[in-house]
Amino acid sequence: MLITAEYAVLDGAKALALPTKLGQHMKVTSQRNSDLTWKSYDHEGNIWFEAKISFFDFSVVKTTNDKQANYLCKLLKGAVKLNSDFLSKWSGFKVVTTLDFPLEWGLGSSSTLTYLVAQWADVNPLLLHFKISDGSGYDVACAGAELPIVYQIEDDTINYQEIDFLPKFKDQLFFINLNVKQSSEAGIEYYMKNAKGRKGLAQNVSGLTDEILACTELSAFENIISNHEEMVAESLGLETVQTKYFSDYWGKTKSLGAWGGDFILATSQKSADETKKYFQDKGYSTVLSFDELFDYS
Repeated sequence: MLITAEYAVLDGAKALALPTKLGQHMKVTSQRNSDLTWKSYDHEGNIWFEAKISFFDFSVVKTTNDKQANYLCKLLKGAVKLNSDFLSKWSGFKVVTTLDFPLEWGLGSSSTLTYLVAQWADVNPLLLHFKISDGSGYDVACAGAELPIVYQIEDDTINYQEIDFLPKFKDQLFFINLNVKQSSEAGIEYYMKNAKGRKGLAQNVSGLTDEILACTELSAFENIISNHEEMVAESLGLETVQTKYFSDYWGKTKSLGAWGGDFILATSQKSADETKKYFQDKGYSTVLSFDELFDYS
């Protein structure tokens, strides 16, 4: 979960990101032929993706999803470019991946896959990410982190470190899925074409990240995330999520990641039951507490 600096992280803003306790697992076994067979299971044990890939030319022999299979081939090719010994012996493999979360939640099926393939190929996960993507890479860094991270890109150099971040008001923070799978690539493209004052935005957002890290009271936290939303909204020429969907909500809401989809953050001084009922009555059934998503004990 990218708590601060969505979009602006691409221009050097300091970002706060929280790795969730829900992730993805991968099992690799050898097989006699020279192809790769791949099966991906969702959190309920159902297959959501299958592919057979030839190691001769990294072509897709057959698949249930062309877009996903092409992405997988791109990922494997990138790993080979970073480690020429990876997949060089012409032996086949069977790979099985399993998600801990519903695919439609958008919690990082691609970023965790990048991290897992990098581990298999014995290459740096962030180097692999930048071989195939224009994204900031914070989510790939999160895939290998045990604690929250502060992430920043400065002069083409990636700096990130794990930190202690467990606000005393965590029980008053909620995460709501908007039931829309938002494309990170489309969000980045929109930002690059339309955002105004990007340098100033990055500087201001970095300051807000520092404020959140030092924040001890919910009321101050709410002011910070409201300021963050207004800054990004002004730069992008978009409505904040609160203005667009939740103008009658008693707490504060903030977009997380690409605006318009996936998860948002909401604060609440009312009970968890009252808070969940508000969002569920508006049609948003997935309302998760801090402890349901994160475990930093």
